[in-house]
Amino acid sequence: MSVLDEVKAADQSATTAAPGDVAAATGAGSATGGAQDTKGRGKAVGALAVASAVDNSENSLINTFFPLIRDAFGLSLGALGVLASLSRFARMIFGPAWALAADRFGRKRVLFIVTGVWGLWTAAAGLAPDFTWLVILYGIGVIGTVASEPIVNGLLGDMFDDKTRGRAFGTVRSVAALLGMVLGPAIALFANDPNGWRYGMFAMGGLSVLSGVLILAFVQEPKRRSSISDDPDVGRFKISDAAKLFKIPTIGLLAGMLPLVTSLVLFSFFVTFMVDVRGWSVPSAAVLMSVFSAGMALSAFLGGLIGDLFVRRFGAKGRIILMQLYLVAMAGMSYVALQMDWGKGVTAYLIVFVFGLVASVGFSACVLPMVSTVAPKQLSATAFAVLFSLIQGAISALMTLAMGFLSDVLGLQQVMLYLVTIPYLINAGYWFLFYRVYPKDAAKQAERTAAIEAGTF
Repeated sequence: MSVLDEVKAADQSATTAAPGDVAAATGAGSATGGAQDTKGRGKAVGALAVASAVDNSENSLINTFFPLIRDAFGLSLGALGVLASLSRFARMIFGPAWALAADRFGRKRVLFIVTGVWGLWTAAAGLAPDFTWLVILYGIGVIGTVASEPIVNGLLGDMFDDKTRGRAFGTVRSVAALLGMVLGPAIALFANDPNGWRYGMFAMGGLSVLSGVLILAFVQEPKRRSSISDDPDVGRFKISDAAKLFKIPTIGLLAGMLPLVTSLVLFSFFVTFMVDVRGWSVPSAAVLMSVFSAGMALSAFLGGLIGDLFVRRFGAKGRIILMQLYLVAMAGMSYVALQMDWGKGVTAYLIVFVFGLVASVGFSACVLPMVSTVAPKQLSATAFAVLFSLIQGAISALMTLAMGFLSDVLGLQQVMLYLVTIPYLINAGYWFLFYRVYPKDAAKQAERTAAIEAGTF
């Protein structure tokens, strides 16, 4: 739900989530293929979920408060595209950079700085006197918030083996979504004041610092070693290795499908869509987004379990089958939820909850574990950073920027149809290509890991 994320609903809808995603994970593969020492993993998972929730909440502040910001500075929908795209561009540029820094200086230490202390920039954005300063200060703030996704996914990959990895990703995303479900409406209450967006920035900056403290207290850095090597660089992100990944057909196909993963566009414009097209107030639309997050919280957790179940039942093709079912369901529910007006009563909340219940299955249950399964152990971090920070980051940034200006011309409802519903339906057909290559690539992971070790890949 980068990958970008579909976390950005469970994550971004955690005020958002994904993902995806989705969104930009740096390494969901354990260097050993086996789980690390289980001591303290529960607390660590909780702290990482809090960090993810807070960072995605910071990223989605603009999405929630844009109607107020628009009124304060006299803006158009194009400005929402500009502001919402900042985190996408930051993810593309700085996601890999934070991954490099985390590998060099320690993932826990870097998370504390960029997920925790960096939140002070978000607080400073609340002081912006005009739109230009808002872009500058908020832009600096999101440079830090994009760090948690690649680093957290890398930590999870080292903490859990392939049999439990789907559950681990799903748990973090679902807990993050639950926290976002509370944070979203709570922060949105500030919207009852014309300057409420400023207070929201202050509050989220403080929560970011708190999340950094939790990381220091509860996260232990897992050791990364290969079963065939004691090289401490195993699993680290290396740009020089990126080209090697595309010798793996599954990686190439995953890169090709990323333009069709448009959930982050939806998350960026959801609140404004409900305000402008359906006539909801900002606080009410934020509550509705929280209902969507509640569905995603359950979706992410159950999706991870279902993904592991499909693997046990259908083998390597299980995640492909589940992904296609998810994509068709996502296309259908996006049409039902966004192209039909369900009023402002219980039915609207029920429809949006079911929409969320579908929305977070694909990445936690299918895409992220598949990358972990095919990438050589030494290139796991590189695979996640290239796919979800660089490629998906660039795609979603440009798409978000374009959607703002297209919405001024075509209207939000039409753009939701063309940039959300239809791409998901096309993607379901695209995934037939994976049946021929993914099982073979999964079977060759150990061979390719050994080839990397020998310098022959």
